[in-house]
Amino acid sequence: MAAPCGEQIPREWIPQEQIHREVQDYYGKELQKSEDLKTNACVTSARPVPKAIRDALERVHEEVVARYYGCGLVVPECLTACRILDLGSGSGRDCYLLSQLVGERGHVTGIDMTEGQVEVAKKHIAYHMEKFGYQKPNVDFLQGYMEKLGDAGLADESYDIVISNCVINLAPDKRAVLREAYRVLKPGGEMYFSDVYASQRLSEAVRKHRVLWGECLAGALFWGDLYSIAEEVGFSPPRLVTASPITIGDKELEGVVGDCRFVSATFRLFKVPGSSRAGPGQVIYNGGIVGHERELVFDANFTFKEGEAVDVDAETAAVLRSSRFAEEFLIRAGGAAAAAPQGCCGGRVKEKICDPFLLLEKLAAPAPACGPAGACGPRGCC
Repeated sequence: MAAPCGEQIPREWIPQEQIHREVQDYYGKELQKSEDLKTNACVTSARPVPKAIRDALERVHEEVVARYYGCGLVVPECLTACRILDLGSGSGRDCYLLSQLVGERGHVTGIDMTEGQVEVAKKHIAYHMEKFGYQKPNVDFLQGYMEKLGDAGLADESYDIVISNCVINLAPDKRAVLREAYRVLKPGGEMYFSDVYASQRLSEAVRKHRVLWGECLAGALFWGDLYSIAEEVGFSPPRLVTASPITIGDKELEGVVGDCRFVSATFRLFKVPGSSRAGPGQVIYNGGIVGHERELVFDANFTFKEGEAVDVDAETAAVLRSSRFAEEFLIRAGGAAAAAPQGCCGGRVKEKICDPFLLLEKLAAPAPACGPAGACGPRGCC
């Protein structure tokens, strides 16, 4: 895909410290519960929640849940014994959920710049460890900035997974956030995150609107810019997982936003070592991941069924080979010379879906028929 380039937000348009201060005030003082939000940007979810996750959420303290403002359920697969960092952890809801999934041998660190949110999270550590039956805490919470993880003492290559739930849009410098996430990830590690994206680069009126900043819209990245920034930082190309529409239930805010559309989307980025890169391959899912024994929906383009051979492109083969998923697959070199996502019509290569707005259209539309040339899939895929 030829991703759009350039700055989505000119760095000089407003001081970074002012954005941090206003966002802290919005989330620390003005918002007391998720019902206080003026849009659904921070509460939308794209997928049904599995029973195991629902059960785990029920064990999270009610105050922690009430102060949660995320825009999805950020729970990747294959988490046992992993070390996870949650960027913008807020009241700690996702941290306490993940604490149960990584187990006592794993660890979850949450970092947030808002003192009030960190205090809520820390206050309930003992409650949750007793609830989970753990002998010692496997979570900790830090106050700090996700653009400056080093200032919080987070070392290079110290985490298996970095997650984030509707907060990178609140950071003025997205490159710095992705750069720091890349730094703290181990080789083969993953950044799995939900965030708000715009259908176009935002106007100055939107970018300067205080309430739209707090509502996760004024700082939303044009979706195409994520691809160029991720490549610049060193990540493999972003893999789109899910997308949900965002609605604005406030007439005044609708007038400011104009014809720009917003979407909540989940992406996964991998830190693929150069040594893992080779050609395309053929993979067979072993079916061993808890909660995904029969089928693993890896992203919007690849679903792996237990025991079924799937031809994958070189990038996907490298991701599976170098990541925590390596033991869950039988991976063979070779495969189709131009491996593509499943569902291609007439043997023709179907292009990957990269645009979250196109994914929304695809999910809402009936199954597409083959076009005159025999290819299928929406226009504008990458």
